[in-house]
Amino acid sequence: MGPHYLSPFFTPKSVAIVGASERENSVGYRLLLNMREAGFKGGLYPVNNKRETLQGLKAYPDLAAVPEELDLVVIATPAATVPDIMRQCGDKGVASVIIITAGFGELGAEGRRLQQEVLDIAHRYSIRIVGPNCLGIVRPSGQLNATFAEGPVKDGSLALLSQSGAVCTAILDWAKSQDIGFSTVVSMGAAADVDFGEVLDYLAMDAKTTGILMYVEGIRDARRFLSGLKAAARLKPVILIKSGRHEAGSKAAMSHTGALVGGDNVFDAAIERAGVVRAYSIAELFSAARVLANNYVVRQDRLAIITNAGGPGVMSTDRAEDDGIKMAELSPASLEALDAVLPAHWSHANPIDILGDATPERYKQALDICLKDKNIDGVLVILTPQAMTNPTQVAQFIIEGAKSSRKPVLASWTGGARVQEGRNLFDNSKIAHFNTPEVAVDAFSFLAAYSRNQILLKQIPSPSDELTPPDVIGARLIIERVLSEGRQVLTTQESKAILAAFHIPVTQTIKVTSAKDAMIAAETLGFPVVLKVNMAEFSHKSDIGGVRLNINSALDVSRNFTEMEAAIKRNYPEITEVGMTVEPMYRSLSGRELMIGVVRDPVFGPAISFGLGGTMVEILRDNAVALPPLNAYMVEQLIAKTRAAKYLRAFRQLPPVHMKTLIDVLLNISIMVSELPEILELDINPLIVDEHGVMAVDARIKAEVSHQLMPYSHMAIHPYPHELTQHYQLANGMNITIRPIRPEDADMEKDFVHRLSERTKYFRFMQSLQELTPEMIVRFTQIDYDREMAFVAITEHDGMPSELGVGRYMMNPDGHSVEFALVVSDDCQGLGIGTRIMKTLMQAAKYKGMSFFEGEVLAINEPMLSLMKKLGFSIEAIAGDTEVVRVVKDLRQ
Repeated sequence: MGPHYLSPFFTPKSVAIVGASERENSVGYRLLLNMREAGFKGGLYPVNNKRETLQGLKAYPDLAAVPEELDLVVIATPAATVPDIMRQCGDKGVASVIIITAGFGELGAEGRRLQQEVLDIAHRYSIRIVGPNCLGIVRPSGQLNATFAEGPVKDGSLALLSQSGAVCTAILDWAKSQDIGFSTVVSMGAAADVDFGEVLDYLAMDAKTTGILMYVEGIRDARRFLSGLKAAARLKPVILIKSGRHEAGSKAAMSHTGALVGGDNVFDAAIERAGVVRAYSIAELFSAARVLANNYVVRQDRLAIITNAGGPGVMSTDRAEDDGIKMAELSPASLEALDAVLPAHWSHANPIDILGDATPERYKQALDICLKDKNIDGVLVILTPQAMTNPTQVAQFIIEGAKSSRKPVLASWTGGARVQEGRNLFDNSKIAHFNTPEVAVDAFSFLAAYSRNQILLKQIPSPSDELTPPDVIGARLIIERVLSEGRQVLTTQESKAILAAFHIPVTQTIKVTSAKDAMIAAETLGFPVVLKVNMAEFSHKSDIGGVRLNINSALDVSRNFTEMEAAIKRNYPEITEVGMTVEPMYRSLSGRELMIGVVRDPVFGPAISFGLGGTMVEILRDNAVALPPLNAYMVEQLIAKTRAAKYLRAFRQLPPVHMKTLIDVLLNISIMVSELPEILELDINPLIVDEHGVMAVDARIKAEVSHQLMPYSHMAIHPYPHELTQHYQLANGMNITIRPIRPEDADMEKDFVHRLSERTKYFRFMQSLQELTPEMIVRFTQIDYDREMAFVAITEHDGMPSELGVGRYMMNPDGHSVEFALVVSDDCQGLGIGTRIMKTLMQAAKYKGMSFFEGEVLAINEPMLSLMKKLGFSIEAIAGDTEVVRVVKDLRQ
């Protein structure tokens, strides 16, 4: 892999500032001053057609006059002048531009027209743009400060991405007061071209960045955003703040689910899937970064607290409850060990109050015992400066005690001058420390959330994960027929038919329009029955008295039908015919009423909601949200987030419900919304579950015509492409499978590369490589199937899969070409495996709409060049490089 295409933004050798100025209150003045004060070592060229010198540097009238090739141009001139400057960039061969200038899309129709003109010019010349209306970019290690922020930025290991320049400067100012440094700062501005996903992709592989902080206001391309988040979060912690938390993004007012699910909880579900932690303030952002930067790993979220004062311990316990953190239950062995070393009046529980006269030795003994307890995942040590306390020595003992354990140890030295020396010691240790215990508990909650979300990140479910295949074609035909009739809302009977096509148990439903039909239907089904209004005008039937339960005779059916019909016609005179359904009365003495819903979020696509159901669903507001596709683990996590989870266990005289059938229903819903992009909304309420199984008693679906050209393009997360799996038999009789790579292939991939000869490794990686690093393994096996693909060729050997070869491609920034790599194990070369993998890769790329398939091959790699010729690739020399050639295949032919 060569340099990232965004590298010129962060490591330019030459920079021009168009609009550089001598006016001290101008943006152009501050840009040039910051670049000079940062000590930029490359060529720095101020461009201003009214000046000959600027701040002691020779100024140039335009870009054409600059004597050097330019890696980066920063524009800070009025918006109307930007198109002409962009043309100058194109003529000069500049590929990277930062547009500081405001006055584009944010100013209405004229601004949008001007922005589109700039983008058209950029596309014509293959120029990438950060901005417009942004603060700029800082790269302290490269002495680059191409911003108009005040003052220098300290070098560090955190990257900061912010959509808002004002928030960016606020965070930088706060970080300066906390002595926090940055590897990279990017103000995205309008993100009209380069977006979050692309910058995250760069930072994921940036050796100088160990953690990423983000401020987000809105997302333009959900799939690319999540793709970039995943790429980064697989390798380093990503912590994010999003504004606008209370603005509902879903307007499905007719739906129960739409009343519960808004844009913010869908956003939460999305970033959880990406392995990202969300913070809600700048202080929380850095608290999370501080604890995550130490690479702690927690299995669960059970926290122990050691304190020399009862009050802070109780306050911390309250905060843990608020954060959803479990207070660890000390094991009998730990209680006995603590009794042996602590005074008689210690708390004998967690929080562990070791009393106000606690010595450094007492602190360390308590910490050692907690770190050995398997019931404890992390320890918070609190110190208040009491008369007999030595904060500095206690800090030394805690630092020493934490060295022998992988469990996180957090510290809160609460106070001022007396505890400062202890805090300074923590600064140079692996212990994250905080001024108050509550903030420390918050930090541990971020650590636990990060651990949970990293598990979710590694889940790559298939859209039809080991379940009985549904009747997708039949379900789609029903929806298309409804839409052809000019309707969007399906009747109860139609909705239940869709559910049945996806193997979700439903009560039988008979549609009726008269009292006579209702009596016949009731006799056919058997008593007792339920009578329900079945009309698109009434989404919530119970709100209009449109449900009559437990009807036990034909006479009662007729009476209830007549009463309901009369009431509806009286209240809605425009209605001439009242439609109803007759259903069997589903009875379960131990049944629990749940709700499953789907809404179409305007940013992230379909979102699945689960929680308590019934007529009080909006009041109870018990729901959790997840993005499809889902697997069993994700469904279990979804259920666990709700209050309903406790209700599903054994409860008083009620037995536990049949969880597998409930999980299967949610998995089938996931498949349904993955395979049927026509579905806009879905409510199953109630879904009754008991110890025997589940039953969907009522259902409602709203649909629209789908215009998607590619499968799953309505979803923010691309499912595992199981349909691309192929099976072959080689000429020597060996059976092989070629399938997309999965995260669980990590060990197999590592072993495969280890077995390659030095020559084959060199041909593949173009450098000396002994083993794959952990980062490379993650990057190679946890991929985004939407913008990249990797196929492994495997065979079963002694019951274990063995990798024979692997090929991969990644989409280029131009959006219509991909770059590939291929390697086959030494003992399997010449069997046709490479040909099979290449053809599979090219088919997948062509299916994605790619036009060109290209790669770089060492000129001495004759076997690969021979294969390329056989497959119809052209071979081109690379200017200035005699060791490597480029191979290209036009997929349109």
